[in-house]
Amino acid sequence: MDNLTHTAVGLFLGRAGLNRWTPRATAILILAANAPDFDAVSGFWGPLTYLQYHRHLTHSFIAMPVVAILCVLAVRAFSRKPVAWAGAFFAALIGVFSHLLLDYTNGYGIRLLLPFSTRFYRLEWTAVIDVWIWAALFVGLAAPFLSRLVSSEITSSAARSRYPGRGWPIFALLFVLLYNCARGAIHARAVDELQSRIYNDAEPLRAAAVPNAYNPLKWRGVVDTKGFFAVTDIDLARQFNPERAQLLYKSDYAPAMDAAKRTETFQVFLNFAEFPAWSVAPDPKLEGGKVVTATEVRYEGWSAKALEDAQNHVLRSWFQFGVLVEPR
Repeated sequence: MDNLTHTAVGLFLGRAGLNRWTPRATAILILAANAPDFDAVSGFWGPLTYLQYHRHLTHSFIAMPVVAILCVLAVRAFSRKPVAWAGAFFAALIGVFSHLLLDYTNGYGIRLLLPFSTRFYRLEWTAVIDVWIWAALFVGLAAPFLSRLVSSEITSSAARSRYPGRGWPIFALLFVLLYNCARGAIHARAVDELQSRIYNDAEPLRAAAVPNAYNPLKWRGVVDTKGFFAVTDIDLARQFNPERAQLLYKSDYAPAMDAAKRTETFQVFLNFAEFPAWSVAPDPKLEGGKVVTATEVRYEGWSAKALEDAQNHVLRSWFQFGVLVEPR
């Protein structure tokens, strides 16, 4: 998820009651809820390094205690107040876990079992940015201020201090939880709909539904068949027509593909890509040369490329990000 969402979740975890565990609990929770994304600094070294090291070890189960204690130490270093170490550590651990759980719901994926496995785990229930989650978090932030304005004339300051109000933070957190669960059920329905149809006389081997940031009923469907990928928008509020799918035919095997697979660029990319579509095209500037491309069908333009000579020697390879395509 985006860091605005992570920050709000950390804040609300504190306001919901975890701020009683230790002084500076809210600061610890906000930092811990964002800390795994420190690996985003890998983007300074280029797209391929970012793809390899973003959502890497800092997003794994084994690193959770380390990231949590580093967050506690960082807050303690900049704070004059001591912390209750046990309460601070477990609060930070919950903050880190909230980050991993939210990222797990996205299609980008998360490598929870590093360093033992580099496999990406993904639910693909929600987009990285979801406006309904943002709306619930905004309500959780704004409602307490409005409530205080209304009640300031009729409620004593002593009563307000005894009852600081955990209702709205709990509401926002519960909404995010229940909303994600609902999107999971809708996602399963979308995948079933995609897999239950025939595309150009071909049966699906597998299918994926990429979420929309605005409409939970709209998805971008990707269907893998023996000879092609079928890409289509699916709206569960309307009748689904598989004949509208765009067909991306798979390229025949070529030795140039094997040469590309041996490069670090393609190894990193293929570890991430769930639906890689291959193509081999002649290079207009190099006699006998060719460009090998593997594209992640779920995300338009996310591709690894290799320039090879006539003997299938890789001259250079690179990776590029594209765009996250939203269903119309």
